[in-house]
Amino acid sequence: MGEEGTGGTVHLLCLAASSGVPLFCRSSRGGAPARQQLPFSVIGSLNGVHMFGQNLEVQLSSARTENTTVVLLVGLEELTNIRNVERLKKDLRASYCLIDSFLGDSELIGDLTQCVDCVIPPEGSLLQEALSGFAEAAGTAFVSLVVSGRVVAATEGWWRLGTPEAVLLPWLVGSLPPQTARDYPVYLPHGSPTVPHRLLTLTLLPSLELCLLCGPSPPLSQLYPQLLERCWQPLLDPLRACLPLGPRALPSGFPLHTDILGLLLLHLELKRCLFTVEPLGDKEPSPEQRRRLLRNFYTLVTSTHFPPEPGPPEKTEGGVYQAQLPRACYLVLGTEEPGKGVRLVALQLGVRRLLLLLSPQSPSHGLRSLATHTLHALTPLL
Repeated sequence: MGEEGTGGTVHLLCLAASSGVPLFCRSSRGGAPARQQLPFSVIGSLNGVHMFGQNLEVQLSSARTENTTVVLLVGLEELTNIRNVERLKKDLRASYCLIDSFLGDSELIGDLTQCVDCVIPPEGSLLQEALSGFAEAAGTAFVSLVVSGRVVAATEGWWRLGTPEAVLLPWLVGSLPPQTARDYPVYLPHGSPTVPHRLLTLTLLPSLELCLLCGPSPPLSQLYPQLLERCWQPLLDPLRACLPLGPRALPSGFPLHTDILGLLLLHLELKRCLFTVEPLGDKEPSPEQRRRLLRNFYTLVTSTHFPPEPGPPEKTEGGVYQAQLPRACYLVLGTEEPGKGVRLVALQLGVRRLLLLLSPQSPSHGLRSLATHTLHALTPLL
């Protein structure tokens, strides 16, 4: 259950479905972790609402007041058939970093789009070749290179991971405190919800990590440091070039119009995306505001204009095709006058959808042309 109270505080509360015992409560205020916790009386009241609905065979999804939202989340079987509550509470602590990152003001967007946050390295083919060789030497098909929670390169096996694990695994790595190496048990919500796999991570440079998904072998000692140094020491310069890609997503020098304050490019078939609000240095509004604007605009256009996934037009019983879906839309916040407010434009061509946040200097009549030109420039990258 989650409660969003006054002052921008968000509480995520998880209760045992049968007993109502609190398993954990995580809080966020203004996008950062908060120490404020829900009083036990509030927890009891929320559980009472849940139990009342359950007894009537009604699933309560949300309840709202003027300044509060209460949301119920349904967990897996392990969270409903609990044998040892204290043991489960201890095990759930391993998820706190990931949970806190969802509650906070993340620089990623995969939680909303269900697409993997990616970046485009300057020497992608060289890194991809090295990654494939390392995966073969390590004896696993599931390897990726991740910078600040975004995928730089990955093996074919890694890209075949289903949703949501393909989104969650790099997000998890980006949320954890820095460590030279990790051997981390993970359950895959789609592929293996009951049997844990091992997520091995090896730090190449600060915020740049190798991630391997494997079974009982190989041992971490087999990979670090000998195999790691042999495969990656010759590529230090291409690896260093990946470090600025965390916030920017695109290689330095990639030609973007100076009016672009942020962009979101989605490949709806591959389930991958590029997201940045720092393409051309510092301007107003702030990066946090830009992220919020683009996230809200994505929600708007996905729910009202564009379907979640591309598909052919459907034929009605009378043999007449339905009206075509729109290919572009734009939103002006503030005023139409140049130099005031901001502009948002969305364009969909085939399996790609592009959302742009533009400065107030960008004239409304040129938004579609600018978006089309930008999408054509980005298409070879994703």
